Amino acid sequence: MSVPVSMELSPPPSGLEAEYETLFTTDCLLFLHELISTFNEEVDQVLQLRVTRKVNLDLSGDLPNFLESTTHIRRDPAWRVLPVPPRLQRRHVDIGDLAPCDTQCFIKALQSPAQGIQVDFDDGNCPTYYNQIKGIHNVYKAVHNHLPNVPHISQAPVLMLRPRAWNMVEHNMMVEGREAPGPLFDFGLLMFHCGRTLFENKSGPFFYLSKMESFMEARLWNKIFLWTQHKLGLPLGSIKATVLIENVLASFEMEEILYELRDHSAGLNCGIWDYSASFVNKFGHRQAFLLPDRSKYVNMEKRFLRTYMDLLVQTCHRRGALATGGMAALLLPQDSLSDSYKRVLATVTRLKLMEINAGVDGFMVYDLSLIEPMQKLFKLHTEGDNQLHQLRNDITVTPDDLLSMPSGGVTLYGLKHNISVGVLFINAWLSGVGHFFYRGQVEDSATAEISRSQVWQWIRHQTQLEDDSRVVSKQLVTDLTKEVMMELRASCHIVGAKQRLHTAADIFLEVVLKRDFPEFITTYLNQEHTFLSSQRAGQVEALDEDTPQSKM
Repeated sequence: MSVPVSMELSPPPSGLEAEYETLFTTDCLLFLHELISTFNEEVDQVLQLRVTRKVNLDLSGDLPNFLESTTHIRRDPAWRVLPVPPRLQRRHVDIGDLAPCDTQCFIKALQSPAQGIQVDFDDGNCPTYYNQIKGIHNVYKAVHNHLPNVPHISQAPVLMLRPRAWNMVEHNMMVEGREAPGPLFDFGLLMFHCGRTLFENKSGPFFYLSKMESFMEARLWNKIFLWTQHKLGLPLGSIKATVLIENVLASFEMEEILYELRDHSAGLNCGIWDYSASFVNKFGHRQAFLLPDRSKYVNMEKRFLRTYMDLLVQTCHRRGALATGGMAALLLPQDSLSDSYKRVLATVTRLKLMEINAGVDGFMVYDLSLIEPMQKLFKLHTEGDNQLHQLRNDITVTPDDLLSMPSGGVTLYGLKHNISVGVLFINAWLSGVGHFFYRGQVEDSATAEISRSQVWQWIRHQTQLEDDSRVVSKQLVTDLTKEVMMELRASCHIVGAKQRLHTAADIFLEVVLKRDFPEFITTYLNQEHTFLSSQRAGQVEALDEDTPQSKM
């Protein structure tokens, strides 16, 4: 392996020497170097654009609206996205949050009857060097049919590859004196090693693009796709990407995002928690945008979320693009005859039927046991591979709809639940794991974002608890964090685990007590000394033995 001049690459994590040698060939490093150096400045520009928009909104007090400068795109009825390949036409049930560094979970997902797998290097994954190399190498093995007892890549569930978002950097690669953008590191490795094979097997390359905030970011991704296809000798439109609309500003630019990616679009996706957290990110200091307790007052039936999903479906289907819903995070209990099993299945069924009735073409589940019941639900309530014929001309969505905060207050339960999820997520990250299980569901960075966002905002606005009129303050949150810690510590039986939990609680309090809102918890943690030093010391590997692991 020869590393290009002006590129530095950290040595392999312990135990991954062979995987490292397979991935980081001289040709691959030259490709990565050229990819990153070509687009580095434009990555900076889209991130600076985010900052500029936020400052302008803060200084003016304005609210977002549909853009005047792109009215011609929205008013032109003629344009459509290119049709997706046959393997993407039927997207009823995908597995979500699947971190591919967990080999056993990845194999079980590949053996499942799901239509697709969200192969996640983002929300459900902790981006340690170990996890990135292990995960990308596992994808390489799946694509080249080197994993045991799994179907050929042309028959397995479709791999929907989700690289990190623009806010993440790769600390272990320097290009021209700067850390590499995380998404280009992930995307470049995946495309170089798997792109052609996936294309030849009519099974990709397909991607999820997360945390997008504007059509300018979609334009940048489109340029990256064009450049990559040219470099690797793939036809125009080979790469297809689903964009996750998980930021309130992006919800005003959905048609423009589809337009920029019209040769490469696999549609748009809507979720609930990252999207809800983006309101705190962009407008959290404004009293009018106080978001009530998510455990009691926030769900997809509320106006601001229901109309966002309606607009997403209408926008996609009008342009011939697929619209997909969020992930069911609930886990089915082991005993299929128990009342709790029936209750969980009924809850998931009700929520997902609402999405089907809104016109979505598919959604995700985490628990593999939910795949077949949800596929049956689609079969029962829809006809054909998708719902592209559901044009939703019955609705008109206004800026007021998208920006209407639900009414409601804050409960002691909701506050403690948010503290618990925030602390446990940071604890998982310090263990090298990107998701964990708590109270019957999977939690990842999306639920951690909404949890810590709400606590920060409630402190900021000195919100009163419904239960006893106490004010949510620094002191109350600190006291409740200690209380939560006592409960969580009871399940820790290892000295190191207890210490790590304390560290996680300290970091959580740091985040929620900041004068200014930290934009992403993952960015904050990825730059955090404790996380970085634990990696350098070789303490963090893919699966820590004392961290609860996957139900799958």
